[in-house]
Amino acid sequence: MINRRKKRSKKKICTFCADKKAKIDYKEIGRLKKYLTERGKILPRRVTGNCAIHQRDVTQAIKRSRFMALLPYTVD
Repeated sequence: MINRRKKRSKKKICTFCADKKAKIDYKEIGRLKKYLTERGKILPRRVTGNCAIHQRDVTQAIKRSRFMALLPYTVD
């Protein structure tokens, strides 16, 4: 029998909860691009480490900025 140890990864901390001054705004394209893949898809919560409340806000901000043509829907 092989003893396999599961490596526990460090729990990711929500960046918006850690930095109380950080605000989620659809006009801040540089901040929102961190939560997109290179293809333009929104990254899930388990990858970004955001809490549920802030992940919903990030998703809404990304969708608003796409509608205002600040961010692309897809990348060719």
